[in-house]
Amino acid sequence: MDAQGRGRADNIDPADQWVLNPNTGEYELRLPSSAPQSAVPSPRSGAPRATGSTGGRARGRGTPAPGREVPAQRRRRAAPEEPPPGRRGRRPVKKKSKGKKVLLWTGGTMAFVVLTACTGGYLYLKHLEGNVSTTDVGSAGSSSFKKDEAFNILIIGTDKRTGAGNEGYGDKGSVGHADTTILLHVAKDRSNATALSIPRDLIVDIPDCPTTQEDGTKTVVPGSSGVRFNTSLGESGRDAGCTMRTVKEATGIQPDHFMMADFNAVKTLTTAVDGVEVCVEHAVDDEKSKLKLPAGKSKVEGEQALAFVRTRHAFGNEGDLDRIKVQQQFLGSLMRKMSSSDTLTSPSKLVKLAEAATKALTVDSAIGNVGTLKDIALELKKVPTKNITFTTVPVKDNPAEKVKATVVVNEATAPQVFDMIKNDISFTEVKQKQKKEAAAVAARLKGEKSDPAEVRVRILNGGAPAGSAQKELAFLQTEAGVTKSENAGNAPAEVAKTTLEYDPAQADEARRLADILGLSGSAMKPGESVTNAQGLPTMTLTLGKDFKGAGVKLNAASMETPDVEKSTADKVQCAS
Repeated sequence: MDAQGRGRADNIDPADQWVLNPNTGEYELRLPSSAPQSAVPSPRSGAPRATGSTGGRARGRGTPAPGREVPAQRRRRAAPEEPPPGRRGRRPVKKKSKGKKVLLWTGGTMAFVVLTACTGGYLYLKHLEGNVSTTDVGSAGSSSFKKDEAFNILIIGTDKRTGAGNEGYGDKGSVGHADTTILLHVAKDRSNATALSIPRDLIVDIPDCPTTQEDGTKTVVPGSSGVRFNTSLGESGRDAGCTMRTVKEATGIQPDHFMMADFNAVKTLTTAVDGVEVCVEHAVDDEKSKLKLPAGKSKVEGEQALAFVRTRHAFGNEGDLDRIKVQQQFLGSLMRKMSSSDTLTSPSKLVKLAEAATKALTVDSAIGNVGTLKDIALELKKVPTKNITFTTVPVKDNPAEKVKATVVVNEATAPQVFDMIKNDISFTEVKQKQKKEAAAVAARLKGEKSDPAEVRVRILNGGAPAGSAQKELAFLQTEAGVTKSENAGNAPAEVAKTTLEYDPAQADEARRLADILGLSGSAMKPGESVTNAQGLPTMTLTLGKDFKGAGVKLNAASMETPDVEKSTADKVQCAS
């Protein structure tokens, strides 16, 4: 919020008060002190000199110097004994209330993720808690945000016709369905992120959902089977927590938090950055969305930008899946614009973005405070745009319909996509951080490998679904050639990760089994020798809760990227 809006300054442009902090490398908003300035003796002459709590030079009421958006920091100079001839002395700064403090914000923060009914973009966060609406989703999400862990944020765009100028959009009388939804997964090491679009016409099962209604009463909205995904929000009073629960039910991926926005977000965000560049292969003249664009590149903002991401009739087969592709292309372009130097070095644009975001966002109460949202923005800033992958839940036409209007999950490819996200596996090639410990673990996979027929292993179930040990045994014996294997029943206790324990003398056997199963070096545990039912030394394979099924490899290195359409945020694409 700017200084004028808070009564902090008279005729002072807040964008002119941003300065670079050399200690952090970030821009900070520096306004006049909340306390009156006092006169103190000059170190050199004893003449009075103005001081203030901002640590910068006091500024009068005049307008900023023309063309200067970000004043560079300057060293404090000792005040002269008298003002130079022909120059007036500085006016004293108007006294401010002690209770009002300036909010310092990061000028170089990458745009945070915000979505309208169709799309959104990374948005630089600068707001007060009072500007953002919150919803208590209870156990549907995480109770806190941790900077040292991977996290999933569900981005929801509604079709509710709220806000000035939106009366003509969306379905008349809509309660605000989940018109566009993206599950954003950010990797633990911040080297990559995946934005998974969820089609609104995907047939899903919506579980029972505890909610807090608008009047403050608590109720459980009954679940529904075989319905469109978009009804997980708004229908029967369902809130964003219901959508989060539906995503978990459909994908197995737990959203930690959510962010929701309406039609106004894309209009105000694109206007704040002076438009976003889009590209179309053919000229567009869509009567329904009122979108008109020539072939090639164009810049859109405001109403035109909203028309671009809402149209269903200008691209592809005029269906929702093709519209999702256009939305992803637009989102990538908006990310590039908002992370460009043209935006990040312009305090005036950052202030506009902050105002646009805070008035558009609804978030879960766990992240509905300024400190947490700033932390999230800073973590997102670390992810290179070239490693942000856009993809969509793999689907196929609903076989139960004669007239194809909905889709269902493609069981042939979707499970691997979901598993990659759950296991923090990137869809792009990323440069991993090398550590001594990681190198030592990786070394366990290097060396000679025994013939599968020479590998002895007993299998324990330590948290995998019932029957998993027997199924894995069948796979090893009939398909992998590990004939000297046996089912040893249940492990003494459940474990989160699958492990392979072996005697150092069995290292060659361990490397062969790790290669077959896709075990990482960290899953291999050198230890003491054990014997099997025949009294021979054998390894112990304990199937943990991460076990994906017989014959399905576990580690990232061996998991090939599934054959799905995807794109990255750094690439310019033209809608067709």
